[in-house]
Amino acid sequence: MLRKHIGIMGEISWRASQGLYNGYQPYRPIFWDFNGMYLRSLTRRISAELSAGIGAESTRFYSNFYNCNYFNGCTNYATSTHFMGQFGAGLRLYAKGGFFIRPEVHYYLVNNNVEYTSSRVFRFGGSIGYTFGEH
Repeated sequence: MLRKHIGIMGEISWRASQGLYNGYQPYRPIFWDFNGMYLRSLTRRISAELSAGIGAESTRFYSNFYNCNYFNGCTNYATSTHFMGQFGAGLRLYAKGGFFIRPEVHYYLVNNNVEYTSSRVFRFGGSIGYTFGEH
């Protein structure tokens, strides 16, 4: 936190298992971004969190063949990366002390996302964290 309610953050999120693109192509999206955030206490144990920032969406498309070269070693995927904007919201539910559980939603606007039918991506999730100092 830079000030009482305003801070900065960075995050990386990815799909835990490979999905099937168009029913045949294994893939895994990875989102990473740097954000400004606004955090406001609603009650003693609940805080609202809003974020907005920029980053990139990187999608790995997997194959059964390995691409090997001297500099990078061997990989079995091709990567497509695009610039994106991010907007997010979450609720920090403090369980004990600084420990919290956070249900969250993120909205990504991916530039030139030609691999998919839309440039808009929603991600719903949850995280566990700890706040140092006052919350």
